[in-house]
Amino acid sequence: MKTFTAIIERDSDTNLYIGYVPEFPGAHSQGETLDELQENLPEVIEMLLEDEDATKKYCDKIY
Repeated sequence: MKTFTAIIERDSDTNLYIGYVPEFPGAHSQGETLDELQENLPEVIEMLLEDEDATKKYCDKIY
């Protein structure tokens, strides 16, 4: 299984946690709590991996 590093910030205007995975374009999400964000980000990555174009871009970037 591939491990991804997420960058997490707190938006002071909305009080939401914002997370994104720098090495995986399009992998970003938000949540009211860190737990919610930690549930959302893997779902986003799974959806992107199911998308053939996103997978090709990701794989091309690594290799």
